[in-house]
Amino acid sequence: MVRDDLAKVARYAERPAEGLDLTLDMRGTPIQRRVWNTLRSIPLGKTRSYTQVARLINTAYPQLTARIVANACAANPLALVIPCHRVIRADGELAGYRWGLERKRELLDKEASA
Repeated sequence: MVRDDLAKVARYAERPAEGLDLTLDMRGTPIQRRVWNTLRSIPLGKTRSYTQVARLINTAYPQLTARIVANACAANPLALVIPCHRVIRADGELAGYRWGLERKRELLDKEASA
């Protein structure tokens, strides 16, 4: 089963327009899981700022800030499946990415052309 899921993720990395359907067991704090679920709702080829993501979730967690969103992204163990690469700075620039800014840029470019 793990091999099949890894194959799905590998295909998704090459052809993001085909989508990715996996059942996840996301382990993290309640706020991290809420951030990760919100990131999964960002459409392919689109981005949101850390502040925008915080505002989307703010009704449930009034203390949520862009910094907490960034920390949840940094703690994300499931690259691509939880698309932290779709979160950018408010000024439109790329910000830190656990797997490097070059990879983040490549993922965003690939999704934009899908």
